[in-house]
Amino acid sequence: MKRLPLAGLLLAACGLTACAGVGVPGDAETAAWWRTTADLSSDAMEGRDTGSPGHARAVAYIAERFRAAGLQPAGDNGTFLQSIPLHEVAVTSQGTAVSVVRSTGGVWPLRFLHDITVTPTDDLPAALDGELVFRGYCSASEMQAVQGRIVVCFGARRTGMPGGGDRLAAATAAGAIGLINVDDPGFDIEPPRWPVAYARSVGFANAAPGPTRIPVMRLSASVFSDVIDGSGQDPDAILAAGSRSTPLPSFDIPARLQARFSIRKRDYSSDNVLGVLPGTDPALADQPVLVDAHLDGYGYGEPVNGDSLYNGALDDAAYVATLIQLADRQAGRGFRRPVIFAAFTGEEKGLLGSRWLADHPTPSAPLPVAVINLDQLRPLYPLTILTTMALDDSTLGQTVREIAEPMGIEVRPDREPERGLLRRSDHWPFMQKGVPAVSFIFGYDPGTEAERRYREWYTTRYHLPQDNMTTPIDHEAAGAFNRFFFTLTERVANADAPPQWLPDSPHRPRTAD
Repeated sequence: MKRLPLAGLLLAACGLTACAGVGVPGDAETAAWWRTTADLSSDAMEGRDTGSPGHARAVAYIAERFRAAGLQPAGDNGTFLQSIPLHEVAVTSQGTAVSVVRSTGGVWPLRFLHDITVTPTDDLPAALDGELVFRGYCSASEMQAVQGRIVVCFGARRTGMPGGGDRLAAATAAGAIGLINVDDPGFDIEPPRWPVAYARSVGFANAAPGPTRIPVMRLSASVFSDVIDGSGQDPDAILAAGSRSTPLPSFDIPARLQARFSIRKRDYSSDNVLGVLPGTDPALADQPVLVDAHLDGYGYGEPVNGDSLYNGALDDAAYVATLIQLADRQAGRGFRRPVIFAAFTGEEKGLLGSRWLADHPTPSAPLPVAVINLDQLRPLYPLTILTTMALDDSTLGQTVREIAEPMGIEVRPDREPERGLLRRSDHWPFMQKGVPAVSFIFGYDPGTEAERRYREWYTTRYHLPQDNMTTPIDHEAAGAFNRFFFTLTERVANADAPPQWLPDSPHRPRTAD
């Protein structure tokens, strides 16, 4: 990496926007954090899509900020960067067409990325044509007479119902040639959103090929009635019953799905940014603590309200900024344990950067003894409740409580486990390696203004271009969380003993017995 002067990187990041003019709070540390957030989520960074020029600019910016703060390189070959070889399969809007062809002869086109999308895979066919059938929740027992057909399923997300993997396995075993999951409109704790930015799958280059799979599509509930038109079934009643997890009918649809997919494949590399604050106690030199956030976003995608740039301000530029703020605050002054700072790539594409580091530790960034992950944080209202992922899995949970409670913050476990947030962020690959970890969400009580703001953000800004610096955040809450994080890192890094798994944790590694 060619080292750029910090001033030049700041100028490139701000571009046509005046970073100094962004509205900021009164306290200097939080103001500095918000300015860094503005730098990382500026239009010049182009949304930091994995492998993009904007992502490369963000990598250079973060590496320079780490260096300037006194961190030492912890990446490949004495640099701050860890390069990851990637393989991408995309289905492009231009040249892709999906239609429902009715048995009466009518054709109903479905808007790609707005009504329907597909999961790109290396074995996705360029064309798909088959009769449509509806088979309820698509459990194995419901998969009757689907051979050679495309099966439509209610995409249940509730505990105890068939999940996406269950539906795919059942459809494949029964001989279906395609699978369409219809959104669950009743899953309001994380409502489905359309349009989707793009149809793109990214994995590690040269990975062993997985099993051949049938095409998997996702359908908006808003067009479900158009797809099953002529079947004699009530689409609203089906969606309502599915939302309640009550029995659903199985029936044939008097139509075919015809699809033509424009497929593009490419190989490239993308970088993690890794720095280390050396420890001061030689006896603890082999017990590093990892603090992390993901640097990647969605980049350019399908326009929403005329805007096609998904800036990713709170997801997750703001918390890379928190890592930088911690590095600046320490200015090279270490804790007893080494602290590894990681800005991960590819989180939005499947936790790629964290999975890579967990499997390919570097000499300066070995497997840690604890992970403190920063993601899913939305400082939209006062910080009085802190939902903590893996709260009751390790002694980290007690440390979290000891720090938060004197700050007037109630600590809670995840009360919406059906969202699967524990497995959707960068702490998870390390937990799978046996490392205790925590991650956080600004919590809320049902029916409160805090919940209203949280739900509204997920509906109007999450994974959309509107996740930008116009988001009305609570700067006092943001500053309080950052101070909590700084204290937690210090406490874990200076403790006499590293965090330990609790005996009743379902995620406790067998080797801990």
